[in-house]
Amino acid sequence: MKNTPTDAQLATIPGLYQTEHVPTSDKIIHAHFYIGDSHWLIAESDHVDTMFGFCILNGDLEMAEWGYVSFQELKDINVLGLYQVQFDVYRTPKPAGQVDLIRLGGGIIADPRDEESGGHWKWHTLQN
Repeated sequence: MKNTPTDAQLATIPGLYQTEHVPTSDKIIHAHFYIGDSHWLIAESDHVDTMFGFCILNGDLEMAEWGYVSFQELKDINVLGLYQVQFDVYRTPKPAGQVDLIRLGGGIIADPRDEESGGHWKWHTLQN
């Protein structure tokens, strides 16, 4: 992995299920890992190996979803010895509702009734 996050950076991520009561739009995305058009936007971690966040694989926004990923498996990805997953060291934590990749990946669904009364967005958990 390029730019592997430090233990101190990982420690700032809330534990698994600690933000379960927080509306999806308000969940803070603490980390961003990527390789090519694949992105993992992390909101929670067990601080051992399992992380929870929004995942987009190979730029496929239609199949993007919230779920779990192994930190070790992200670190182990190595394509032809040339390409590795990178940790985005320049990203600052912000609410999921302000992350374009999450909105483009289907994390926001507009309710026409809300649009008539001011254009507010409704958030829904993606279902398979």
